[in-house]
Amino acid sequence: MKWGKRLGAAVVGMAAVLGVVTAPAQAVTAAAAPDISLANVKAHLSALQTIANQNGGNRAAGRPGYPASVSYVAQKLRDAGYNVTLQSCTSCAGSNQNIIAEWPQGDANQVIMLGAHLDSVSAGPGINDNGSGSASILEVALTLARENPAMAKRVRFGWWADEESGLRGSRFYVNSLPQTERTKIKTYLNFDMIGSDNWGYFVYDDVASVKAVFDEYFRTIGIQTEGDTEGDGRSDHASFKSAGIPVGGLATGAGYTKSAAQQQKWGGTAGRPFDSCYHRACDTLSNIPDTPLEKNSDAIAYALWKLAVGTSTGPDFSLGLSPSSGTVQAGQSTTVTVNTATTSGAAQAVSLSASGLPAGATATFNPASVQSGGSSTLTIATSASTPNGTSTITVTGDGTSVDRTAQYTLTVGDVSVRTFTNGTDFALNDYATVNSPITSSATGAATSPVKVSITGTHTCSEDLRISLKAPDGSTYSVKPTGSLPCTDLGTRTYSVPVTNEAASGTWTLVLYDAYAQDTGTLDSWTITV
Repeated sequence: MKWGKRLGAAVVGMAAVLGVVTAPAQAVTAAAAPDISLANVKAHLSALQTIANQNGGNRAAGRPGYPASVSYVAQKLRDAGYNVTLQSCTSCAGSNQNIIAEWPQGDANQVIMLGAHLDSVSAGPGINDNGSGSASILEVALTLARENPAMAKRVRFGWWADEESGLRGSRFYVNSLPQTERTKIKTYLNFDMIGSDNWGYFVYDDVASVKAVFDEYFRTIGIQTEGDTEGDGRSDHASFKSAGIPVGGLATGAGYTKSAAQQQKWGGTAGRPFDSCYHRACDTLSNIPDTPLEKNSDAIAYALWKLAVGTSTGPDFSLGLSPSSGTVQAGQSTTVTVNTATTSGAAQAVSLSASGLPAGATATFNPASVQSGGSSTLTIATSASTPNGTSTITVTGDGTSVDRTAQYTLTVGDVSVRTFTNGTDFALNDYATVNSPITSSATGAATSPVKVSITGTHTCSEDLRISLKAPDGSTYSVKPTGSLPCTDLGTRTYSVPVTNEAASGTWTLVLYDAYAQDTGTLDSWTITV
């Protein structure tokens, strides 16, 4: 959650007018909502903590921990069958990405959207602010996929970039939506800090009918709520509210102080902040208790089932791709896993096809048809004549009762460029080792092998052994293994495979002159990489 200004009353009034949100007549009762696994939510939080630990102690926008967090959440969603889009936010710090995940069921003209910001502040890992909201809606999304209920409305989830410096990710998303798409979002629910250590139970009070859904749940477990004053205008719901989209959400408090009356209502300690580690380095796993995290996660599921789940409408399935994008050079191939899941009714046969391929490219599926619940491998092969550029390939699953689609973004072009600089002749004494530093730079995937070329005059009878040490410390023996006989004059070229991580930096070519028997003739070698 960030500090910011509250929105004006005029905007609140607009949201209230547009925000009449009721469950559809055919919807199942809210009691059908499943229990959300606290253990699973905590596992997601543990993963976010690990990501922060491995990336400078935080997951802030523009820092390495943020894209690592995006990768974790997006892969979980793809594996569950969601249509996942990574939206580059050009106005965000470091041009970070929003994650948009849609469950492919329900009326696409009536969208219930749930969101949470995924970034932390730079001071710490942000496990409550806002790992708690991010992890909870992730597990709600995965539970929705596992339960496979019939949907009356379309459900969409968003994980926002760069909230902490001005709601930039959510604002970018809302501003990029055409007005016709904005009007399809009937309610946006926001979850920012729902596991505070000195917690309260706050419900956004912008739209009475949305607040009533959450209050209904908390009444069933004997908890009183309050309107969320501290969060007004300070989290991502403000981006939707300012566009006239009805909003709601939950919070457990940030830097405000708990009153004596609130202590009587909820327990905890009066006179202390709701989150004593708000925007601090101590916002770690030890800062987040089970009780508010579990109850708020269940409240999220309750609201989602109440607002979006409907009665069964017949057999249906979902279709998802993993990965959802890739880059190749002309003439190369790439593979994509096509995942299907039965979302209602009985499993059905699904025939797979692809359209939108660039010129000279082909698509094959193995197998070409699956039962919903099964998977297939899509191979996209380009030819030497396939032009550079980006194409959106639509994969269609033709079922017996319904069709579903998913999109794959294919980029054809140069995937890596590597340059090396070494223009020095090295004299090699008998019984000696020469270390030749080589400066390299790389862009793109940079997975092609390194080719080592050695030329020179070798006048002795000993062997020459060659190895290449990469910037990450890996040592590669230059083939052929063993040694280079001294009678082999002229140019020798060897190929050394390297990984992405080893591509850039300072390499060292090591020449080892072994078993020399002559009287110290100097052997000159030119090394080219």
